[in-house]
Amino acid sequence: MQRKRDRPSDSEPNGVSTVPTTNGEIYINHPNFGLLFRVCLVDGEKELFTTLYAQRLFFQVNAGATGALSFVPISRGDARLMVENRMRELRRAGRVKEYEQLLATHKRTFQ
Repeated sequence: MQRKRDRPSDSEPNGVSTVPTTNGEIYINHPNFGLLFRVCLVDGEKELFTTLYAQRLFFQVNAGATGALSFVPISRGDARLMVENRMRELRRAGRVKEYEQLLATHKRTFQ
């Protein structure tokens, strides 16, 4: 998913702005939902985000062809299933470092 990451004030047409970090974490500052934290990449065009503080609201964020982002609210159970499916994909592909990072995120978020 391609997003502008030049400055924290960069804003996309729908009012969503990304907040770059030095540690590789990705946040989206949305005017309605507040600060969202990226849990994981689901596939090439979809990512899973959650609210930063409560981690109770989950959103599948889709990048459109024009670069606009769309937010689809999903249940906690569906979010957990998405993360577990991604973990299986990483394990099968032998991407150990990414798998271990996602496993730690899974434990923090869902257990």
